[in-house]
Amino acid sequence: MMCNISLVSIINFFLLFYRVVLPQHVAASHSTVEFLPGFEGRLPFHLETGYIGVGEYEEVQLFYYFLKSETEPTKDPVLVWLSGGPGCSSFTALVYQIGPLYFEPNEYNGSLPKLTLNPNSWTKVANIIFLDQPVNSGFSYATTSTTFKSTDLQACDHIYQFLRKWLIKHSEFIRNPMYIGGDSYSGITVPVITQLISNGIEAGHKPSINLKGYILGNPSTFPLQYNYWIPYAHGMGLISDEFYKLLLENCNGENLQYVDPSNVLCYHHYQTFEQLISGINKPHILEPSCGSDAESQRSFRLFGERRSLYENYSTKCRVEVHRLSTYWANDPRVQEALNVRKGAITRWTRCRQSIVNKTYTITFQDSIPYHVELSKKLYRSLIYSGDHDMGIPFQSTQFWIKSLNYSIVDEWRPWLFDGQVAGYTRSYSNQMTLATVKGAGHVAPEYKPKECFTMFQRWLSHEPL
Repeated sequence: MMCNISLVSIINFFLLFYRVVLPQHVAASHSTVEFLPGFEGRLPFHLETGYIGVGEYEEVQLFYYFLKSETEPTKDPVLVWLSGGPGCSSFTALVYQIGPLYFEPNEYNGSLPKLTLNPNSWTKVANIIFLDQPVNSGFSYATTSTTFKSTDLQACDHIYQFLRKWLIKHSEFIRNPMYIGGDSYSGITVPVITQLISNGIEAGHKPSINLKGYILGNPSTFPLQYNYWIPYAHGMGLISDEFYKLLLENCNGENLQYVDPSNVLCYHHYQTFEQLISGINKPHILEPSCGSDAESQRSFRLFGERRSLYENYSTKCRVEVHRLSTYWANDPRVQEALNVRKGAITRWTRCRQSIVNKTYTITFQDSIPYHVELSKKLYRSLIYSGDHDMGIPFQSTQFWIKSLNYSIVDEWRPWLFDGQVAGYTRSYSNQMTLATVKGAGHVAPEYKPKECFTMFQRWLSHEPL
């Protein structure tokens, strides 16, 4: 005799399984990592990795790396760091920018890339959570399918959920000051997440987050920031005075990210402009342009002198050393050491920007209104720019900060490191500090680690840069 089970009963069963059983199976978990393949000996710092489920049914599993401060973890601030892209793993920041590890810059020979210590790690003065976000970035994944879709605003809400759940699991850090930080595309999302936390504090959400402010490096902020490519190129001597005037006369008011072909003169001049800068490496205009894997590999072989990665990059392609992370993170021994869930992802990619318009939908590109609201609440902020970044020129960052219309409390002046000018800075009455980093590119700490650590340490301690 066959059982007469209705379709509604079947659906209710699976909904119950999805709500109760599945979240328990992938419940928030974390493990301490004491040894990493490629690093000799025990790690001299505290590293924890784990997943925390977010979303209605915890269908989004966000992977994180948590490193305790090397000074006073019970008192030092907690910095949540979000890499840009969208789609870049936070491991990028951990191992190339502000974390305690670097890859030894040797040409890949098929063996596991070697790791060494970064003496300028920001973990010397802060606890840092490096978060793989949005879903399908790094080791983060969705339990439903690899095509799980989210918008930018949903992704920001997922991060807010993550922070609250992480603090519940790590209640000893609830009282620590918290800052949200990121670079590049994170200039769009970090202000949103900071606003969500602020709203949650006012609404009485638990646990109450001790939010103090946010940090942004070379941040994407508004669509017309690309118009500043032209004055930047002119100031750096990449285009002539005469051609600069032609561009200003014929492209005034145009969105140069999407030049209207009906504006014939502007369209023509902008095509010429793109040709003039086509050989320039936009993340750092002084470094070699490595447009393809083949070109970068050839350059690395021709100029493969064994030097410190952070001493001289003038003759090598940075992307070649970036590629070491892909070899390392896809090694089964590494994923086992990091406690990555088997089968969660098919292949780790440093920056999976292919998620845009596939599993990640961008609905807004202007974070200035969020800066306006956060400024009203006087949250501290540090906005810094490498002054050799053409992708997001420092002029565009100066523009939107000026548009907030806050008075200047510390006028434009040089800030020093080791007795030399390391950049320039200015402070405003909304507790916002602007800083340039002399000689740095798009992700400033990667190019100038000593200077950027000093900048961060001074700002964190409420000292003048």
